[in-house]
Amino acid sequence: MKRSLLVLVAALAVLGSARAEDTLEKLKDSGAITLGVRESSGVLSYTLGGSKYVGYHVAICEKAVENIEKAIGKKLQVKYQPVTSQNRISLVQNGTVDLECGSTTNNATRQKDVAFANTTFVEEVRMAVKASSGIKGIADLKGKTVATTTGTTSVQTLRKNKRADNLDFKDVFGKDHADSFLLVESGRADAFVMDGSLLAGLIARSKNPADYKIVGEVLSVEPIAIMMRKDDPGLMKIVNATIAGMTKSGEINTLYDKWFKQPTPPTGAVVNLPMSKYLEQALKSPNNRPAEDYAKKVS
Repeated sequence: MKRSLLVLVAALAVLGSARAEDTLEKLKDSGAITLGVRESSGVLSYTLGGSKYVGYHVAICEKAVENIEKAIGKKLQVKYQPVTSQNRISLVQNGTVDLECGSTTNNATRQKDVAFANTTFVEEVRMAVKASSGIKGIADLKGKTVATTTGTTSVQTLRKNKRADNLDFKDVFGKDHADSFLLVESGRADAFVMDGSLLAGLIARSKNPADYKIVGEVLSVEPIAIMMRKDDPGLMKIVNATIAGMTKSGEINTLYDKWFKQPTPPTGAVVNLPMSKYLEQALKSPNNRPAEDYAKKVS
């Protein structure tokens, strides 16, 4: 029995080793890598139209591609695959997307299905409202309509907040972040609950930014990271080494300033979001801890 068990363990180890090389071997064989990108994830990842995608996380992924090319000794064609909150995990799992470079929260549930690189952004979930709405916090949502994006967990996070106990409100869902913000713009929703950076980016690019504001208590603090398939240490090592190298050289701080504190294309809108203490800590001590480890940071 023990010998059979040892044989099985050895076989699984070999299988795991083979799987670990799958992505890098696949990239070398195909000559192409596919990055999962978002249409409207604030300045983390968004489209300029056509097949042009830009943003803080897109830039980090593109830097990782350069290092992947060095590792496999081959120039790669970079393809951009738009993903949504609903399909991003499945597209990573089935191999359609090699690196997902959007705004995905790293949490314990998702870690069962996919893997996350070290944290490169930390979100504070809040809500965007019209400046004239009179809404200042969770208590003001009684009887209101709250929007969020299909496939995200923001409304569940709101409902779990102790300040929302016995608070009756209606929820509606947009197909993506831009659609959810449109629900507020058009008056079909009173508030949009989502990651603060996404809200800030959408407001900055709206027709009249002064008409909106981000309000209320911080609902959760969530680590955001580049996502990839599980059991792929070769690829993970390159991505994490890329992040570490950018941090050591100061490039990641420069990149952050470019997207969060300076005019951004195509309109020149400025998000004006300083780096949070949580992200400073994550970059100083690299880790891929899930959102559950950050829960204690929110009172």
